[in-house]
Formats: sequence, C-alpha cells, structure tokens
Amino acid sequence: MSNHGRKFLTFAAPEIGEEEIAEVVDSLRSGWVTTGPKTRRFEEEFSRYLGGGVESVAVNSATAGLHLALEALGVGPGDEVITTTHTFTATAEVVRYLGATPVFVDVRPDTLCIDPDLVRAAVTERTKVILPVHYAGLAADMDAIGAVAREFGLAVVEDAAHAFPATHGGKLVGTLGSDITVFSFYANKTMTTGEGGMLVTRNPALAARARVMRLHGINRDAFDRFTAKVPSWYYEVVAPGFKYNLTDIAAAMGIHQLQKADRFRQRRAEIARCYDEHFADLPLVRPANAPDGELHAWHLYVIRLADGTVPRDRFIERLYESGVGCSVHYIPLHLQPYWRDTFGLRNDMFPVSQSAYENMVSLPIYSKMTDEDVQFVIDAVRASLT
Repeated sequence: MSNHGRKFLTFAAPEIGEEEIAEVVDSLRSGWVTTGPKTRRFEEEFSRYLGGGVESVAVNSATAGLHLALEALGVGPGDEVITTTHTFTATAEVVRYLGATPVFVDVRPDTLCIDPDLVRAAVTERTKVILPVHYAGLAADMDAIGAVAREFGLAVVEDAAHAFPATHGGKLVGTLGSDITVFSFYANKTMTTGEGGMLVTRNPALAARARVMRLHGINRDAFDRFTAKVPSWYYEVVAPGFKYNLTDIAAAMGIHQLQKADRFRQRRAEIARCYDEHFADLPLVRPANAPDGELHAWHLYVIRLADGTVPRDRFIERLYESGVGCSVHYIPLHLQPYWRDTFGLRNDMFPVSQSAYENMVSLPIYSKMTDEDVQFVIDAVRASLT
C-alpha cells in the first residue's frame, strides 16, 4: 500500500477480457497449442487491419521480427545498419546477430525520434539498412528517412514496437514505403499476446523468407503438414533457420486484442490529453503530440524535468513513495557497457539523447487506468516536484 492508503499503481498493465480468456481456453481444448489455425487467423486479420496490401508474419517477439527482417534483406558481415542510440538494446543487437555493424546517431530534441539529417551524414559505402525507431508511439519522420534511403539505394526496416496503431502522412505505420515493419506485442505494449510480434511487408519474397526462417528453415509449417488430408510428413530444410514462431495460445489473445486496439489507443490518447492539460503549468517538457490529422499510439508518456527542479532520480523516488510506478525510456545504448566499449561511444556524441535521459521519466499510461488512477498520477507528479 502507498502512503495514501491506496493500492500501488503499477507502471503498466495489460487489459485482458473474457474474450481473450475464452479464446485461449478454446485453443487448449482444441489440442492445437503451437503455431496453427489461430496464428494464421491472427496474421490475416492483422493484414486486414493495416490494409495496403501487406503480408503479416507472426513471431514470438519483435526482436525475432527484426532479426528475420535484416536476415531476409541479406545483412551480414561488413554491412552497416544505421539506427538510434535512444532505444532498447534489441534494436541494435539483431544487427550483431548477423555479424554486421550498428551505426548509432542521435535523435531530434522535440520527438526523440531518430534525426534524418544525422542518418544522411552517417551513410557510407558499407551502409545497407536504415533502422528507425518510432519512439513512444510517435512516428519518426519517414518522409525524410525514405528520401535518404532512395538517394543511396538503402533498405528501410521500421522498429515499430511502440507504434501500433500510429500514422504518418495519413497512413498507418506498417503501410508506409519501407521494406519491412516490425511490431511488438510484449506485455506492456499497446496490445499484447504476452510475448510476441508481427513482421509486415508488401514484398512477397521477404515475407516468404521470414516464414521459412522463423521455423528452422523448414519449407512447410507444421500446420500444413499435419492437417492435410493426404499424408504429408515430408519436408525440407532449405536454410539454417531459427525458432521464432508464435503459438496459437498467444495468437488467441492477439485476435481479440486486435479487435480492441482502436479503443485502447483512444483511451491512451484521453489520458495523454489529461496529463497535457494538468502539467501545462509545471517546470517540465511534455512529450510531443502527433501532427494534426495523425495518430499517436501513446505507448509511453515521457516527461522531461526542467533544469533546476528536483533531480530526476529523487523525483522517481518520490513518485514511488506516493504509490505511483514509473520508468525511464531509455538508458541510451551509448551508456550501456557493451555498446559503449565495443564501438567507442561517448556521451558528447549524442547530446540530445544524453540530455533527455538525464531528465526523463515515463509515467503510467494504459487503457486499464481509471479516471481516479489518472488523477492520482497527476497529484503525485505535482507533489513530487515541490
């Protein structure tokens, strides 16, 4: 219990209804618990939701999806992939899985999304892919990134772990001009399958490669082999693949989470507007909103404390003492020992990310929050700044 006598408000919590529970139970009773009919249904319904002629490939994490994306594009030793320091380590670690080199650049001070001008300056003859991150649910400047990619003949893979559903240029992320987009359905994301993700692309060859590589490089899914009317035990291993398939149990959750995704986003947007209104007079920087006419997924609501206020770490301690969970997104990669030491990264190479990190706090924002919960956070933030 908090000092206010009410239950501690966790930083994030999924909203799971009876529909998800019933679908999972149905999967258990069916006897088909690994990748099967519900995974296929989830993929088909996800493609229909996005539109734009995309194909969807369900995977067991966004990390797996990013790895499959880069592998399908032929990334390997000697190649460079440009991405941002202001992200979770998964964005960059998949580059190393393939023996390639991540090249880190800073973010824009308003959006904390990757800076396209710095991307352009980082391109070399070894660059193969640009890997932007849609931070906190706000789409990066994909027009500018796409222009750089076209100028230099580069592929683009979007890390959209935060960005379902978000838009750029009036189009949903996942239907833009990139080669591949990868979404996350981790437990704290805007919709969840517990663990899971989705790779989407308009390129049939890339989709086919991802499907083969997500399950040991086998050219036929188990569902196809075990449900055919004619015995079809034969399969071929055509590449040394991975074990990245999504189970039907997880997909069963995803089917109904997808149906609620718009409502979830609307509730998150309502909470963000309420925070914006009540924090307008405080000494802090509120997160950037989406441009007019665009959708922000509001996976995170990240404030930055102004200089001269309470130190960030003390502010977090006060929120916890008040009964409010919070977090920091992210400890940038240039501060992480592996990335820092391996690639010789320094704080002064990434001044925007560094400054943001030193002052940022992520507040609770999820659809399950009640109006009382939202007001509780507002009161705690105001009290913790004094």
